Amino acid sequence: SQIGPNAVAWAAWLHTGLGVPLAKVATILRTGFGLTITPGGLAQALHRAAARASPTYQALVRAVQRSPVVAPDETGWKVGGHLWWLWAFVTPTVTVYAIQPGRGYAQATAILGPDYAGVLVRDGWAPYRKLLHATHQTCLAHLLRRCHLLLETAARGAARFPLAVRRLLLRAFALRDRRDAGTLTGHGLRVARGRLNAATDRVLAGRILYPPNRRLRQHLQTERAALFTCLVRPEVEATNWQAEQAIRPAVVTRKVCGGNRTPYGAATQHVLASLLRTATQQDRDPLALLIALQCSPQPIVADLSFR
Repeated sequence: SQIGPNAVAWAAWLHTGLGVPLAKVATILRTGFGLTITPGGLAQALHRAAARASPTYQALVRAVQRSPVVAPDETGWKVGGHLWWLWAFVTPTVTVYAIQPGRGYAQATAILGPDYAGVLVRDGWAPYRKLLHATHQTCLAHLLRRCHLLLETAARGAARFPLAVRRLLLRAFALRDRRDAGTLTGHGLRVARGRLNAATDRVLAGRILYPPNRRLRQHLQTERAALFTCLVRPEVEATNWQAEQAIRPAVVTRKVCGGNRTPYGAATQHVLASLLRTATQQDRDPLALLIALQCSPQPIVADLSFR
């Protein structure tokens, strides 16, 4: 069965963008527009649309590699019933998804490249630290949540360390807010950063006996250089909220559709999802972009900003 570019664009948006199963997309097209096509026919149409969007996807990957700041994150994804991982790499104007069979350094560098030299705003997942040319900012919100979890079960003296760490993190957020508001600048900001760093080193040097607190301290010592990059570089976020927000629609799709049956389907999924998400970031009409790509006589790069 063949349907036109408008219908394919709608199918891509409904299935990949909103997580509607292909069988229901076929029902919507039939009842709403009088177009009869099977779910399998829709899958083939989406494969063709992704092939047309492939040059744009590669341009988005190159934009991520050139970006001075990238927020990555990953979540579990099923391909053929096996555990794969859906990665998201987010810049202020571009989002790239990649569904890959692993969650390690090789998969991160498949998109970023091994020589990425910008700033990574990421969680504490160890493979990110292997990107030695990059500057790092560990997500402070993840650390705050870890402190809160410890405080839920800590008794008496065991609460001192997570309380002290929480105070440091909240102090960092307060400094960031004062800097962004323009009430703390120049010499005063440098002095405040120095005092925060000194206080952090004192807390991490203290004597700790409670095993969960010792594990937290070990993690903080490992991440020490990445704790307060956001206070030195105003363009760097203190948390990886951008990547987490980019992951959420994919999680909804995973819960509804269960993932992909084949690696080919996974590739179609991440190409179309990247285009749709990036268009939304840039306040562009994703349907119009998909239609333009399909109507071009040959594969082209979509009219997007690749800054």
